[in-house]
Amino acid sequence: MNLQEFRPLADAGVPWTEIARLAGCDPRTAKKYLRERPRPPRYGPRRRAGKLIDPFTGVIDAWLRASRGRLQATTIFERLSAEPYRFGGTYQRVKEYVRHRRPEILDELGIREPAHQMHRRFEVAPGSQAQVDWGEEDPIQTPEGPVKVYSFHMVLSHSRDPFCRYTTSMDLATFWECHTAAFSHFGGVPATIVYDRTKTVVRHHVGRGQDVPLHPEAIAFAAQGGFAIRVCWPERPQSKGRVESVVGLTRQKVLGGRTFGSLEEMQAAWEGWLPHRRSQVHRTHGEVIARRAEVDRAALQPVPDRPYVVRERHLRVVGKDALVSFEASLYSVPWTAVRPRQRVELRVRPSEVQIWTVGPDPRHLATHTRALAKGSWVIDPRHWDGLPDGTRPERGPKAVPSGSSVDLDPEADTLARLIVRTAVSAIPVARRDPATYDRAFDVGGGR
Repeated sequence: MNLQEFRPLADAGVPWTEIARLAGCDPRTAKKYLRERPRPPRYGPRRRAGKLIDPFTGVIDAWLRASRGRLQATTIFERLSAEPYRFGGTYQRVKEYVRHRRPEILDELGIREPAHQMHRRFEVAPGSQAQVDWGEEDPIQTPEGPVKVYSFHMVLSHSRDPFCRYTTSMDLATFWECHTAAFSHFGGVPATIVYDRTKTVVRHHVGRGQDVPLHPEAIAFAAQGGFAIRVCWPERPQSKGRVESVVGLTRQKVLGGRTFGSLEEMQAAWEGWLPHRRSQVHRTHGEVIARRAEVDRAALQPVPDRPYVVRERHLRVVGKDALVSFEASLYSVPWTAVRPRQRVELRVRPSEVQIWTVGPDPRHLATHTRALAKGSWVIDPRHWDGLPDGTRPERGPKAVPSGSSVDLDPEADTLARLIVRTAVSAIPVARRDPATYDRAFDVGGGR
C-alpha cells in the first residue's frame, strides 16, 4: 500500500474515511501518514571501534624511524608478540599497518625507496646489449634422489630473443659455460651484458657510488669474448626488466603443471616452446620476435674460435680414507700418491672434478664425473688397491701346527666356521681324551 499516492486528496481536504476507503486501510492509518510529510531518519556518526593494534602504533612508528624504514613486518610482529608487549592480534593486521605507514615515515625522513623510484624507459640498438639472470626451479626426482634445478636466462635486449639452459648448480664454471652455450645459440656476442651483483661477476659488494670490483674470471671471460660487463644498481630490478619478465614467463609456459625426470627433458621442453615464443608479437616493440631477432643477431660480434674455459678452484684436505669432500660429496684419490691431511686443489667444471697436488710442480691425481646429488660417493676402485679394508687381517693366516687338527664341516654354519678358523689361526689347540680331565679333577671318584 502506497499512501503517498493519495496525498493530493488529503491536500484537497477529502475526508480521511474516503481516502482510507480508496486506499484500503484504516482512517487512522491514512491520517497518520498523510497529515504531515515524513522526515528522513537522522543518523549520527558511528563511534569508531578500537583496534588491537592501536595501542602499539607509536612503538611501531618508532621502530620504523630508527631503522629508516628497513624493519620488516615479520620482525615487528615477533617483537610485539613477546614480552613486554604481548600483542594479541594477527600478523596480517601488523603487515597492513606497516604497509600503510612505511611510505609516510620515509617521506617524513626524506628517504625514497629505490624499488619505488621512477625510471626512464630506454631502447637499445641491435646487437648492443643482452641481459642475464638466474631462476630457481623446483627439484626433480632422479634415481639418486631429489636434485635442485636452476635456469640460466639470457635475452637480447633489442628483440627480446630468449635463451635458457637448465643446470644443477649456479657456480662459477657453470655460469660462464652457459654464456658459451648462449653465444652459440644466438650466433654471436653482444657488445654489453647486464648482470645482478652476483658473486660470479662481482668480487665483493661495495657501497653506493663506489666502483664495483669484478671477479677475475669474469674479467678474463669478457676480454676473451669481447663484451663489456655492466652491473645493476642494488635493489633495482628495473635495470634488467627484459630478462626479469622472461624468467617468470618461461617457468609458467615450460614447467607449469609438468613433471620431469632429468635436465634433458626440461631442456627439450624449452626447445619445443621456443618456436612458439619467437613467432609471437611482442607487446612492447610490436613486432614478431623472430623477425626482429634477425636484425639483432646480424649485429652481434663473432663468437671467439677458442672460448675461455673457466675452472673453479678449491683447496681441500685428503682424509685417512683417501677421500676428498666437495659440495657434500666424496671423491677418491690414489692412496699411494697422498698422505692423510694433505692439501689438494680441486679444479671444477660443470661436468667434472679434477684433483691436483698443491705446489710449484702440481701433479694430476684423479678426474671424476661431477656428482649431481649431495651425499654421493664418486669412487675409482683402483685408488684403493692394496689398502686394508678392515674385513680381513693384513697378513695371511698362520698355518695350523702339525699334530692339531680341526674338522670344518662344509655344511656347517658360516659364522661358526669363521670363528673356528680365526681361533685355529691364532692359537694352536691340542686334542686330549676327556678322561684326562676327569682324572685331573677327580670327577666321579669322590673324597
